[in-house]
Amino acid sequence: MAASNESSPASLPQQRDPPGRPPRNGYGVYVYPNSFFRYEGEWKEGKIHGHGKLLFNDGSYYEGEFADGEITGLGCRYWAWSGNTYSGHFILGEPQGHGVMKYKAGGHYEGELSHGLRAGRGFLVDGEGQEYEGSFHDNRRHGRGQMLFKNGDKYDGDWVQDRRQGHGVLHCADGSTYEGQWHSDAFSGLGSLAHFSGVTYCGLWINGHPVEQATRIVILGPEVLEVAQGAPFTLRVQLQQAHGDLAKSESGRVLRISAGIRYVQLPTYSEVSFFKVDEDHQETPMQTPFGFQCISYPLSTPTLRGLEPKAAQESAGDDSPLMEGDQGDTPSGLAARGGQCHCPEDLRQRVEQGCAEFPDLLLGPPPPGRQPFLFLHSPHEKAGSKPRGSLCPLEMPTAQEAAGGSRGLHKQRVFLGGDQERPTVQLLKRGLFQGLVEARKAKSSAKGRMLTTPPEGSAGRTSLPEDDPSPANDPTALAGEYVMMIDDVTTPPFLGRTLPTAFKHLRVLAKGTGQKPQDPEEGVRS
Repeated sequence: MAASNESSPASLPQQRDPPGRPPRNGYGVYVYPNSFFRYEGEWKEGKIHGHGKLLFNDGSYYEGEFADGEITGLGCRYWAWSGNTYSGHFILGEPQGHGVMKYKAGGHYEGELSHGLRAGRGFLVDGEGQEYEGSFHDNRRHGRGQMLFKNGDKYDGDWVQDRRQGHGVLHCADGSTYEGQWHSDAFSGLGSLAHFSGVTYCGLWINGHPVEQATRIVILGPEVLEVAQGAPFTLRVQLQQAHGDLAKSESGRVLRISAGIRYVQLPTYSEVSFFKVDEDHQETPMQTPFGFQCISYPLSTPTLRGLEPKAAQESAGDDSPLMEGDQGDTPSGLAARGGQCHCPEDLRQRVEQGCAEFPDLLLGPPPPGRQPFLFLHSPHEKAGSKPRGSLCPLEMPTAQEAAGGSRGLHKQRVFLGGDQERPTVQLLKRGLFQGLVEARKAKSSAKGRMLTTPPEGSAGRTSLPEDDPSPANDPTALAGEYVMMIDDVTTPPFLGRTLPTAFKHLRVLAKGTGQKPQDPEEGVRS
């Protein structure tokens, strides 16, 4: 009886998890009472443990490892509100350790995280494709790191709270390089910039601007620089800061020198009254800071070297000395030796530590298209001629006359005023003047006399006396007033700024005046 009343194990009811309560062990699905979470996966002693998937009511989810009811281990998390996805290590539900975060806005991060934020070493590509590799703190670039910007610039250096700060090197896509101190993403402190134009600046920076930057070009020397006719001269140039100090922190700017001649000369300094410009060479006279206008004039540099200063001085005249320290051939000396004057389109020099020098400059004869009109009675003539103010033009020969050489010279009369006439002789200047014609050959003591040339084919040859002081017999710049101009032609402009043009008033002293040329640095020393 007792045995018959005992139940067998098979007849006992199976134990099941009570409804509405989470599973105890194994695999199970559970919807939390707040209906926001739904879990399906492995359980252990009533806690999610092992591998499973936790779904959120807003569409977010986590799938991966669980431990004692917490998201811990390797897994993948998706946030519906941001669209970001993280795959990696988790501790207590937060990304912690190494992992990969992909951003919906674009880009990704691979590296170390702490409490869901970037921290430690990592590699970040942002939504614009910019790449950063280095240290992070509190989700920001902080410490040492390298960054490649979308414009091609590369930075390697220190970061503080997502800003370049400390010491760093920036390699720009255009070829420029800066190395030095930074503050708040700007050059600040001591640094060196090698600009792709060739300019370098090494000095102090504040908020991205060089403190000792050049603001102007200054040509050294007295207010009016005097040079001997036919002698080479040297111009020394400085780049100066706004307060007048030498901008020695700056090198590499390209400076171009050019010349102009005073459009209307003064009889005190020149035999030429003004220049008539041919129609094919018309140009608008340029106003200078010296109160007069000028037109362009060529600069020359001799192609032959080796003349000693004494020989160069003799070629310019015994009483027209060379400036101290200058050497080189004069145009007249070159002509006598068979040399030529080279007239480049422009002369350029690069600045070195705020200084530049233009050596052995020569002002050549008037170019084609510039027809000088002479004062009939100049300071260099003897007394007894016509009153000052009468003019005599210097004519240019025709192509046929130029081809005929010295045999192509012919006489021509022009009226100078009143009933008197003076002869004008067209003279070809052996390729230097390209046809500049002498117009003042008759002196007051030979009034009315005409200079003639032998007829074509005759054995005789007419030449002007070597001691004739007229401009036609001198293949150099006419005595008078000139302007030297120096432009900043750095390309592209350094930091977007071109320095204003510098001017120097130049006076060429005629031979035989006995005046001494000035030292270009005399004004600076005084």
